[in-house]
Amino acid sequence: MAEAALGLFGAPAKGKVGEDLPKGYENDDPSKHMPKRRAGILLHPTSLPGPNGVGEFGDEAFKFIDWLKTTGCTVWQVLPLVPPGRKSGEDGSPYAGQDANCGNTLLISLDKLVDEGLLEKSDLPKPMPVKRIDYSALVKLKDPILAKAAKNLLSKGGKLKKEMEQFRKEPTISGWLEDAALFAAIDQAEDKEFWWEWSAPLRDRDPKALKDARKQHAQFIDEFVAQQFLFQRQWLALKKYANEAGISIMGDMPIYVGGHSADVWANRKSFALDKETGKPAAVSGVPPDAFSATGQLWGSPLYNWKAMEKDNYAWWAQRMKRAFNLYDEFRIDHFRGLAGYWAIDAEETTAMNGTWKMGPRMKFFEAIKKAVGKIDIVAEDLGVITTDVVQLRQAIQAPGMSVLLFAFGGDSRNPHLPHNHETNQVVYPGTHDNDTVLGWWQKAGEKEKTHVKEYFGLQSDDDISHAFIRAAVASVARTAMFSLQDVLQLDNSARMNTPAVQLGNWGWRVGESGTFDKLKDEAAFLRKVLAYYNRSPELEEAKEEIKSDKTEIVEDKDGLLQVTA
Repeated sequence: MAEAALGLFGAPAKGKVGEDLPKGYENDDPSKHMPKRRAGILLHPTSLPGPNGVGEFGDEAFKFIDWLKTTGCTVWQVLPLVPPGRKSGEDGSPYAGQDANCGNTLLISLDKLVDEGLLEKSDLPKPMPVKRIDYSALVKLKDPILAKAAKNLLSKGGKLKKEMEQFRKEPTISGWLEDAALFAAIDQAEDKEFWWEWSAPLRDRDPKALKDARKQHAQFIDEFVAQQFLFQRQWLALKKYANEAGISIMGDMPIYVGGHSADVWANRKSFALDKETGKPAAVSGVPPDAFSATGQLWGSPLYNWKAMEKDNYAWWAQRMKRAFNLYDEFRIDHFRGLAGYWAIDAEETTAMNGTWKMGPRMKFFEAIKKAVGKIDIVAEDLGVITTDVVQLRQAIQAPGMSVLLFAFGGDSRNPHLPHNHETNQVVYPGTHDNDTVLGWWQKAGEKEKTHVKEYFGLQSDDDISHAFIRAAVASVARTAMFSLQDVLQLDNSARMNTPAVQLGNWGWRVGESGTFDKLKDEAAFLRKVLAYYNRSPELEEAKEEIKSDKTEIVEDKDGLLQVTA
């Protein structure tokens, strides 16, 4: 009877016991076929240095890429790049944006606009010290300048304007951009808190009313499109620079979109809305959890999944294509909502009273795979996770997440403890929704601290942030990700977001211009720990010249990479 044998490099081969194996059999090293381990930094572009009140896609962003390459990290994770909430009450939140596909124009580099002849140096504001972002002041500062750049782009013509016109005609762009621009124009003119408070013809998208609005607001709409073009142009230039440096961009997609958005207004049948007024009928959130005793009431309208299924989730397919245009891969925030979601009546004031409802599950991903061609996502599977969520994630082979700051509040079965990690996973010391490691440590109880010290074998807590990074890097998880705040060993003052708290979030910035030139010790720490745990890029890749006249990568006596300036 013939038996199956493993051929060269794991390929099955027919044969019988005792027969000769293929030549080169002894060279079939299974360790060479394991998934490549990697590490990355979580840092939103708003946190970068820069002179104009917020991080931008300017020189400091490119310097960050240069520094990131010296660390051995090969992933840069950002938060959503959508315009932050302005009317939601969540000042600056990229998770409360007005549009699912537009870019945050506040990230546009003003200096780059000068370089391209769209602004004069005299148009730039006086450079200001780097401090926490004041979004109200930022909007007043940058919006008029960006509008001027857009007007100049439209009036000067030339090659750049032709590029913009091609951008506007691109099917993957025009499908959402024209609605977004019209929505923004009407929103400004109507000046209401929500679109369902607009005059009925505009609220209900009467064709004649929309035609008149496009004509009336044509200049505004053109300038809106121009700014979106400038955003995309600058971001894709930065992404290309990162990719050429061997760095993958991991984006972030909130599962829900804001009710006051072009997406909901232009696609009413796809959302759970009052049929007459368009006001949300059922909204999103999660039941009481570790973050909040009353749950988290996000307030975004829920999807009408039955209606979406009828057109093969066309709105989602468009959104996914846009995401793959901006990122190499991305995380879906609140992935569990695609398996089962918490539905709350829109009249409720907390998330305590709701109902679990079944999500679209595999039908959704089958349709997306057919329409988009791939599903290269990370599943944010934190919070209340049930068997169906795990099964759905495994069915699409998406990595899940583990957070070390959640690991020390239970027993040895806690899934966030490193010995319970999976290979197909992204492990974090903490995410943007957590305190920094040091901030958490300073508030942790003695029981948790003792557990951490015993588990990590620590004799001192002087280096607690880096101890958590080492644990993440040592994990079996294929990807280890850590916030720049934890690399810098910062305390609670550097926290990015506190869930269920509306104000005071999203404002942290890393420091003044030139900061990344000073982070050589931090880069050396990361290079060393990544090398120990097989997360460094290939040596020859790592030796590629950094785009700086003064920087060189060499090996030290131990074979570790060192940077000299």
